[in-house]
Amino acid sequence: MTSNREPLVSIVSPVHNVERYVRECIESVLSQTYENWEYIIVDNCSTDRTLEIAAEYRIRDPRIRIQENRSFLRVIENYNTALRHISAESRYCKVLAGDDWLYPECIERMVRLAEQYPRVVIVGAYGGRGTAIAWTGLPYSVTVVPGREICRSFLLGAPYVFGTPSSVLYRSEIVRSRNTFYNELNIHADTEACCEFLEHSDFGFVHQILTHSRVREDSMMSFMESFNTYAPWGLYLLDKYGPKYLGKEELERSIRKKLACYYQYLGKQVFRRRGVEFWNFHKDKLAKVGRPLSGSRLASSAIAYGLDIVLNPKRALEELARRLGLVSSS
Repeated sequence: MTSNREPLVSIVSPVHNVERYVRECIESVLSQTYENWEYIIVDNCSTDRTLEIAAEYRIRDPRIRIQENRSFLRVIENYNTALRHISAESRYCKVLAGDDWLYPECIERMVRLAEQYPRVVIVGAYGGRGTAIAWTGLPYSVTVVPGREICRSFLLGAPYVFGTPSSVLYRSEIVRSRNTFYNELNIHADTEACCEFLEHSDFGFVHQILTHSRVREDSMMSFMESFNTYAPWGLYLLDKYGPKYLGKEELERSIRKKLACYYQYLGKQVFRRRGVEFWNFHKDKLAKVGRPLSGSRLASSAIAYGLDIVLNPKRALEELARRLGLVSSS
């Protein structure tokens, strides 16, 4: 693609105290084989050198702009703030977290697919996380799927393909279609956006690792995994989007299955002596989806797990070894 034919891509990075990583993040944008982009860095009241480092790059490249928040915002709020700064002329929008980075062909490959298929409003790809590939992709022969089909499959329990905010490309028209693009009450707002905007459009997928997310103990991703925010989030999505994509019996069956897995997980946590914050989190989330935590069901799940430990000590020892990192979880 030559620069005079390339549609404008708005890249946005909402950042907060990422001085250790932001230089690598910005360099990955500068290294793109695709040239027609603008890069908007939105600093969320950083107290380290994040803003200073970003300013160095703004001097070097006029395509970089910096916005400073007047007050500190929560994570999803800051993402929405960043998205409001994209150019009215941009055709595509790429979110890039301040501790993530792009591989050189990322923008070029994603834009190429979107330009080839005008009905595609979201483009995904494989992404790395640490030393692993973080999610499953589409079958290799498939690059475009009707949005209804991919959302339906996801709600029915198919492998997750939507990735993270940093791993997808949006058509700017859907970002500009509403003032608050991400649902600020949902920590998994990026997946909700896919369910929202793919109902009448298509999803594209590039079969290549194009982004990389850093593994950090203090990151939002680590919190999501530690507290398993995916369990209540799955129920929320079924409640909100199941009626759009699933039949009545399919939806009821999926909710029953999701709840059974959720309580199986919570039953295990009883033996792991999770703190008050953990239990308050899940009590609150279950209440918000209209299914208050059932003490009797939790007790039954805990007893079932305890009996499994007694009757299958080998399995219990293997799980303990995995938790201690002595063996692979694969």
